[in-house]
Order: sequence, then C-alpha cells, then structure tokens
Amino acid sequence: MMRPTVQRWAAFSGDPEGGNPAGVVLDADALSVADMQRIAADVGYAETAFVTGAGRDRGIRYFSPVAEVPFCGHATVASAVAIAEVLGDGVFVFASPVGPIEITTASDGGSRRASFTSVEPWVAPLDESDLDAVLALIGRTRDDLDPRHPPRLAFAGNPHPLIVLADRGVFDGFGFDPVQARALMDASGWPATIIVLHRLADEVWAARNIFPVGPISEDPATGAGAAATGAYLRDTGAVTPPARVRIEQGAHVGRPSLLEVDIPRSGGITVSGAAVRIG
Repeated sequence: MMRPTVQRWAAFSGDPEGGNPAGVVLDADALSVADMQRIAADVGYAETAFVTGAGRDRGIRYFSPVAEVPFCGHATVASAVAIAEVLGDGVFVFASPVGPIEITTASDGGSRRASFTSVEPWVAPLDESDLDAVLALIGRTRDDLDPRHPPRLAFAGNPHPLIVLADRGVFDGFGFDPVQARALMDASGWPATIIVLHRLADEVWAARNIFPVGPISEDPATGAGAAATGAYLRDTGAVTPPARVRIEQGAHVGRPSLLEVDIPRSGGITVSGAAVRIG
C-alpha cells in the first residue's frame, strides 16, 4: 500500500506558530483503523483527521496519538481548508462518528477561514464527585469557582466537564499532573478535554483545555470544546442568543489561538477560525 500524504495545518490561527496543529490525510480510503492509529501516533499532534471519499461530501475520522476521538473541531477546520485549496471555497459536509458536520470555508485577504456547526448539543449537571476530582487535579477548591457560572458537563460532539474560575491569576497559575489527568478522564469516560474558563468580558472568554495525550498535556485550541462552551453559555443564561463570543486559548502552551463562537437560540453551535499550513 502506498503511504498516504500527511498534511500539517495550524487551526484557529493565521500564524503557523500559533493555533492547534492537526494532521490531515485526504486519501484515507484504503487505510485500516490500525493504519490510522499508527499514522496519528507518528504525526504526534493532538489529532489527525482521516478523510475518505471525494467531492464536497466526505467521511472523516479523528485519531489522537493513543486512541480514536469521536469529534475534533480543529482537525475538521484544517481538513475543510485543505480540501478548499483544491476544490475552492464553499460548503462541505463531513460524515463523522457523531453525525454529519456542515462546514463552510471562505477566503479573505489571502487567508482562509472555516466555520462548522456542531451536532445538537446538550448540557447536564456535573456530578459532585467529578467536580471535586477536577478541582483536586488542578489544585483548586470550590472557593475558586466563579459563582455566576455553575460547573456543568457540556456536549457538542464530545462530553466535556466545564468549570469557570473567578480570578485571572488563579486561572493562569494552575498546573496539573498529566498522568493523573489521563487516569481521571479515562475513568470518567471523557474522551476529549476538561474545559477550564475565565470570563474576560461579556463577549470574551479565556480557555484552557486539559488534554494529556502522548507529549501533549494542554490543547492549544479546541473547536469541539468551543462548541460545548457555546452550548453551556446558552443553557446557563450567560449570553442572550443570538450571540457571538470570542475564546482566547493556547497562550499557556505558546500557541495563541482565537476561536469565534456563534450561539443561536436553538440547535448546533457554530465555531469559526482561520487555518494555515505548517512548513
């Protein structure tokens, strides 16, 4: 079998030194699950997307270096932009493990952006024991939580435990043990990230997403997490839809990223950002 071409992209940034790196394989039709997992481990990014089919409607699967992931926003953005380089901008539909994902690309001033709309989201209470475990992981207590924004479990493709810290210094300063984080996430059935937020302004949020896979411990930009955050903000009344918020992420790991989130009155959440080739 001929080895497929692996493209490397940075999503949610116009700078290849920023954003979240993603591998993209556009000719994955002949690959087995074992092939995809091996390639994702070799690439070493948080996720690599494997795209099948041709045209504007295609299949897609996502693999971290250690396991398949149901949905990955930044790799979806990267894949759409990679296809748009060949087919031109417009609407694409990816048949993903969580359902169809519609994504639109557009070019502006030499850069290309993509916007995807999540599957139908949901938000549920976060179990008290899970909340205590997340706080213990980052060395914080319930006194550090922002009382305006209750902890929740938010889903827009993946289930994410989500907490909001009140103080910027506490948010910037927390650390965690990646081994303990992985053990907690595996035991709790959280396949993606733990979302930790801080509210910078009414329409601007800072995010840190705990995601220990291989050499990675914290995700620079999390499209699925941004969609889950949008669902959370709508469900808890933190915004009045239709609304748009910005999420700043990645500075804590040296890859600043910007995600724009459009929150309608109902239905899926739309996440937008730029993507650029790496190398």
